[in-house]
Amino acid sequence: MDIGEALFWGQQAIRTVATVSGPVLLAAMVVGLAISLLQAVTQVQEMTLVFVPKILVVFLVLAVAGGWMLDHAVSFGRLCFEAIPETTK
Repeated sequence: MDIGEALFWGQQAIRTVATVSGPVLLAAMVVGLAISLLQAVTQVQEMTLVFVPKILVVFLVLAVAGGWMLDHAVSFGRLCFEAIPETTK
């Protein structure tokens, strides 16, 4: 394996991680921002008010997009394993 292939696989790994984790992180960030704005407006500073909605939204996103995320991760893993004979030559 030369440096070009190593860079390619590193880029693919980072792209896959970002693609798979993106929906969950984006949803948690949007809910956290909305709750923070609500807390700033109402001056209610309860810490549990932030965590419970975030957890519910993360579970909801995982339930909706979990199959797609798993499929994407498995296809990357399959691509990695299929490339092993080519890189050992």
